[in-house]
Amino acid sequence: MPPRCDRISELPESLLTHILSFLPTSHSVETSVLSTRWKNLWLNVPALDLNCDHFPYREGYVVISFFDRLLQFDPDSRLLKVKVKCGSVELKGLKDRISTVIQRGPQVLDVESCTKYLDPDTQTYSPYLEFMPLNLYTSKTLVSLKLTRSGVEDPGFVCMPCLKSMTLVAVHFRDDVTLEKLVSGCPVLEELTLIRDIYSCFVGEVDRFMRLRSGSLKRLRVPLWYGLSCSSSSAKCRLEIDAPGLEHMVLGEDQFESIVVHKKLTSLFMVDLNIKFGELFLYGISSVGHMIISETTLKALELYSRVELIPKFNNLSRLEAVFPGNLLQFLPAFLECCPNLILEVYYLWEMEEDAFELTNVPGCFLSTLECVELKRIHDWEEEEMRVATYFLENAAVLKKLTLSLTNYPRLISDEEIFEEVNKVTKRSPTCQILPDW
Repeated sequence: MPPRCDRISELPESLLTHILSFLPTSHSVETSVLSTRWKNLWLNVPALDLNCDHFPYREGYVVISFFDRLLQFDPDSRLLKVKVKCGSVELKGLKDRISTVIQRGPQVLDVESCTKYLDPDTQTYSPYLEFMPLNLYTSKTLVSLKLTRSGVEDPGFVCMPCLKSMTLVAVHFRDDVTLEKLVSGCPVLEELTLIRDIYSCFVGEVDRFMRLRSGSLKRLRVPLWYGLSCSSSSAKCRLEIDAPGLEHMVLGEDQFESIVVHKKLTSLFMVDLNIKFGELFLYGISSVGHMIISETTLKALELYSRVELIPKFNNLSRLEAVFPGNLLQFLPAFLECCPNLILEVYYLWEMEEDAFELTNVPGCFLSTLECVELKRIHDWEEEEMRVATYFLENAAVLKKLTLSLTNYPRLISDEEIFEEVNKVTKRSPTCQILPDW
């Protein structure tokens, strides 16, 4: 009987190492030991993807021993990509091993810290905050950094000359200036994502102020913690932005007490807002080219317009907005602030009979507005027809009006809706009415 063929052993070592670098470390170990020739090949893989919860329960020494074997196998080896989920319970000595990993010069580091501490005397669990090793903040090799549920104390000095992307999820800062130091110490940082855990037991006054200063930052995201609304005033924060090169910004709803932009963001292309406006912030983003605004933001804009003039958004070519029926009367006034608008996308619902009159014709209707999309249309009644008619009868250069109808029980069929809309006299003779199924 011929000997069993070992297919893995037939592969070149360099190729097999490259393949294993894309697998979780546990899978790399399992795959390596299947080969008679490359039994310990996983020790040479320049990537670590480890979930400590996969090790035997309460046997932290197994995790530490695993790390020690990996780090001692070749003290000069470099781990390029490191992902460590530290598990739910603190493991003594793990922080020191992560510090050693950082010394090996990784380019990508993703650490999810533990959140509990087990009291050996009472055998009870308490909330725990694990602070990152100080040598993290002087890494000369990191290009991408993600921290989850970690503590970041004042490092004193930050210099990460290669870091381009940073994501901080439910991270707790020792004081107000720590985040500012962290961002300012990354001279080529382009992308920053901050997800605040507004329900953390560690959140205090130091989490209520965020100042971001960066000459290189291009993309900023501060979304909500897994989409949860922030209703407590004690969890809201003040945000200051000093990033003149910012191009893309996403800000989540109702977690800001105030927002201040120190300089007009002339490079800003895209803004996704679900917040309440402040005057300085509004002028700071007036050069934006693509804006997405929620119903919350639209209501704030409408209230703001009663006491102050909304600035002109001269560069705005695309607008996506949520207009409930009781705010559609604000539509013409807001569009007057967008003289060069080319595309509008509106999400419409809860129309109220006689709740609005669309009479004024904004300037962009006569010169630039080419495309309009009406989305999430549930019912089709007089109010919805009035909105479609408003655009068709007044937009002089309109090329297409797109209707996106939901799968919602209606008395009128989709075909009847399009037939009715096509009967409207169009100001633009080349305008097409299209479905978006």
